[in-house]
Amino acid sequence: MKKGTLAAVIVVFILVVDQLIKIWVKTHMMLHESIEITPWFYILFIENNGMAFGMQLGSKVLLSLFRLFAIGGLIYFIWWEIKRRNARWGYVATLAMILAGAAGNLIDCLFYGQIFSASSSFYTSYFVPFGEGYAPLLFGKVVDMFYFPIIETTWPAWMPFVGGEEFVFFSPVFNFADASISVGVVLLILFYRKEISSLSFSEMKKSGKNEAEKSSE
Repeated sequence: MKKGTLAAVIVVFILVVDQLIKIWVKTHMMLHESIEITPWFYILFIENNGMAFGMQLGSKVLLSLFRLFAIGGLIYFIWWEIKRRNARWGYVATLAMILAGAAGNLIDCLFYGQIFSASSSFYTSYFVPFGEGYAPLLFGKVVDMFYFPIIETTWPAWMPFVGGEEFVFFSPVFNFADASISVGVVLLILFYRKEISSLSFSEMKKSGKNEAEKSSE
């Protein structure tokens, strides 16, 4: 239960921070407006229909439903790891970070289209009565804002295909939820490869079946 509480606290904390940042950006900045924090760090307000870091992948509805099922599966997986395998504290915390990041972006897709006016380059967005927003349920856009153009240069003219074009590292714009997922995945790879390599989904399936049988008795 203590590890479960830890996971819940991490999820709630990340969700609150993520949503506070997104709501502030959406209601205080115009679309594509940027605020320079340092020469290599900007707050740049954009929206996207796709996955982390603005990537696009298939239908918006399918993507939102996939997120929903993935989050449900991850919740069950964390519960199973705690109850059945007595998972380490750090491992549970890392899984909770990934869960929170996925849930944070799902909230945008589910509700932002219902509660906000459409974003514009000419005015800031604002709250509207539920259901009167810019998009139906599941069609809300994900708010991104962190931009780190650490290196801005131009490819040498002699380079094939890209010669003379601008090059920016790091060009993707992302949000706090994306960062939570990325950090969680990196921590899994660096410190919890043993847990990952020992995963047994057949064992999880058998455990779930046993739990269902016990509940029906």
